[in-house]
Amino acid sequence: MKNTTQLLQDLSYLGANDRRIALFESAFPVPRGVSYNSYLLKDEKTVLFDTVDSAVAEQFFENLEGELDGRPLDFVVVHHMEPDHSATFKRLMERYPDTTVVTSEKALKMMGFYFGFEGKNVHIVKDGDTMSVGRHTICFVSAPMVHWPEVLMSYLPEEGVLFSADAFGTFGALDAVFADELNFERDYLDDARRYYFNIVGKYGQQVQAVLKKAANLKISMVCPLHGPVWRKNFGWYLEKYNTWSSYRPEERGVAVFYSSVYGHTQNAAELLSAELAKKGLPVRVYDVSVRDTSEMLSEAFRYSHLVFATTTYNNGIFVSMERLLADLRAHAMQGRKYSLIENGSWSPQAGKLMDAEIIGWKGMEKVGETVTVLSAVNETSRTAILRLAEAIFENFERTREV
Repeated sequence: MKNTTQLLQDLSYLGANDRRIALFESAFPVPRGVSYNSYLLKDEKTVLFDTVDSAVAEQFFENLEGELDGRPLDFVVVHHMEPDHSATFKRLMERYPDTTVVTSEKALKMMGFYFGFEGKNVHIVKDGDTMSVGRHTICFVSAPMVHWPEVLMSYLPEEGVLFSADAFGTFGALDAVFADELNFERDYLDDARRYYFNIVGKYGQQVQAVLKKAANLKISMVCPLHGPVWRKNFGWYLEKYNTWSSYRPEERGVAVFYSSVYGHTQNAAELLSAELAKKGLPVRVYDVSVRDTSEMLSEAFRYSHLVFATTTYNNGIFVSMERLLADLRAHAMQGRKYSLIENGSWSPQAGKLMDAEIIGWKGMEKVGETVTVLSAVNETSRTAILRLAEAIFENFERTREV
């Protein structure tokens, strides 16, 4: 049975939820599932905007057939070829062989790679092109590397509707289609932030370029490929994207990340965090060996001041901390204040190695001296931790926005 939502008089949501998926892209835990979104415009011509992942194929095809109600499918716009949005494309074309495919040249090439698609009934579009389907005009906006090179967005100027591909998406299955029917900030913002930084975050410059294009559009509704549809208060979410894609901290606060084998490095990290809290600084503490790296990445981008505390392991950085630092580098972490704590029983050198890694990131500023713990915290290392807390506090106050 079809399960669709009418967004506007002639625009419907055809998407569906996958609440059983464990890992998105086989990499990122999604305990609350994910939605795969598709949209149908019924004008003089019918236009499908994207297909869905194979996990929700049956619901999608029931939705599409029910909404078409006997009408032919004239066009399918393929914004993005990643399989979570295109896996059902071949089945769609088998069901509706006379449909014209509207897409970018790069996406058409990928269709050949994925499906052996030979290009029958194809209309290639590029940035700035338009297409009339009756009362509505579809304007196409190129969005390369947000987050694949073939990505398009499209825009209905008559209604102010932006089909934004993977931009403005989020993890999390939908309990309601519209963002204003959810408590988005409470229930989805953490997932949205994690989605952005892990999926799109490396491409901040490209996101900024698209945001500049979007600034010239009158937008009343945003329809992403994951997550809810925005019809109210979109400016709030747009500002989040502007902050994230500019690599600016979302919040002024201290995030303390530690990896500890026998609890002594944890003790050092928690002594520091307790002292920072006493000084009135917002502080969060994370065990990177327990928390998923995708979550730690998101939290690191969230805060202005970062502390990394780890033991020396096999003459290097402990594995879970090494993994986090590599992921932060790969996603272009930059523009933060950072401090270091190392531990070691005979040759502590994790601090030197972390410093060598982080100093290469753009715009990073070290605060305080590296604290060295020899096996367990003693009075000497405790004093060094207190000095580090004071240095972080002074930097926090000095850099406070007026």
